[in-house]
Order: sequence, then structure tokens, then C-alpha cells
Amino acid sequence: MKRIDAHQHFWTYQPVKDAWITDDMAFIQRDFLPNDLKPVLEAAGVSGCVAVQADQSEAESVFLLELAAQHSFIEGVVGWVDLQAADVADRLAHFSGYPKLKGVRHIVQGEEDPRFLLRPAFLRGIEALAKHGYTYDILVKPHQLDATLELIRAFPDQPFVIDHLAKPYIKAGVRQPWAEQLAAIANHGHVYCKLSGMVTEADWNGWEVGDFQYYIQHMLDVFGPRRVMFGSDWPVCLVAADYTQVIGVANRAIAHLARDEQELIWHKNAADFYKL
Repeated sequence: MKRIDAHQHFWTYQPVKDAWITDDMAFIQRDFLPNDLKPVLEAAGVSGCVAVQADQSEAESVFLLELAAQHSFIEGVVGWVDLQAADVADRLAHFSGYPKLKGVRHIVQGEEDPRFLLRPAFLRGIEALAKHGYTYDILVKPHQLDATLELIRAFPDQPFVIDHLAKPYIKAGVRQPWAEQLAAIANHGHVYCKLSGMVTEADWNGWEVGDFQYYIQHMLDVFGPRRVMFGSDWPVCLVAADYTQVIGVANRAIAHLARDEQELIWHKNAADFYKL
């Protein structure tokens, strides 16, 4: 069946800009560009992708949009705009001239304030997304889920998607309060969740497919197949698994679903959510 990768990254590696790629991730301290990804997608039977920002600058948005203009398999871009800026409306209006920009993201997981999402300036930025129909990718860790719930309640018409299952502590086997918090968020029908980013939350060198079973099934139970989409998190995933392994984890996790439900997760939900 058709497959879309709803979450992957590109970068030209620069040690200062990309300081988040630490020495224990040395394998990905290099450039990753469309010509690196395309044969990987083709081998896995994936026809298109959504490129997601990894650097917090408008230059990053322009970089990804230029790549998308050059490569048709990049079907959409989730970029970055300073949502706290006084001129956020003008900046969003500027980027509305790029049809492949589908939404924005902020790397909230790196913010020390667990209630960063609820800062007044940030909320004004989220409010400004609606005019252009932009989505918002929520990148948080479990300790930020209480604020996430408040955010999504405040904007019942804003399309949101939780990246990487909100990064549960898979290596430690911790389930609560993540599970209860994710269920509370899933009660809101305008929020989706990405089946992505799990291998890097497990033991990089010793994970087993069974390590993910509880977390994926819980996500499927609370969101349902109609609000889940597959993402590889390539090339970040490469520190723990190759693309074939990531696809394999997802395949096994949803193999028990009906074919039409699998199609939702593999491509239809991403196409609908991001208007690809």
C-alpha cells in the first residue's frame, strides 16, 4: 500500500548550529540531504515525506522549502517561525507564499520551563496560525504534557500533532503518568499523534521490538487509527536503527489492524492532516 513518511529531517551539519547532535551521536554528525534519503524511501516503498525543522531559525524554513521545490517527493515542510515575536503575523504571511509549508514547530522539549507552551507570547503565535491553516507539531517530553493538555484545550480548532508519542521513557520502562496524560490529550479530536521516534527513546544498542509494544498499543487505543501517522525520524533514528528496522517496528505494531486502518496510518492521515 502507499506510504508517506510524515516526519524526517535534512541538514548540512555544522558543529555549532547542530550542537544537539552530541558526540554519542557521532554517526549522524554529517550532512543528510534529499539524495541520501530518496533511495532509502524507494527501497522501503515510501513514495513521499514531510520534512520537519531541526534548527530554530527562519533560514531553516527557507532551506527546507528550497529542497522541497527541487524534489517532488518532499510533499510538505514543517518549518520554524518565531511564534513569540511581535511580528509573527507578518512572518507567517510571508511564508504563506510557499505552498509546501504546511505547519510549524518549536523544539519545546529543549525548553527548561515545563509550561513554556503557555507563555502569553507563544499563545498569541499559536492563535496566528489559523489564518493560514497551518498545523502545529508538538515536540515535548512527558514532564511537559500537563501544559500540552492546557494548550490544546485553549485552541479547539487548531490542528495539532504530538511528535514521537511525546517521547515516553521506553528504555526505563516507565509508563505512568505518560499513559494517563496521553489519553487525556487524545480525548480532543483535533489532536493527532505520530508513530515515530521510539528507537531513540529505547536502548540504542539493545532494543527489541517488544520494548515498544505497550507504548504503541496504548497510542492506538487512545487516538485510534484515524489520528495516527507514521514517521521515521530519519536520520536521527540511525543512532539506534536503520530505516528498514524502523519500518519493521511500525509494520509489526499495526499488522493486526484492518487494511483500511493501516492505510490511514501509512499515508491517508498524513495527507489529510498536512493537506499534502
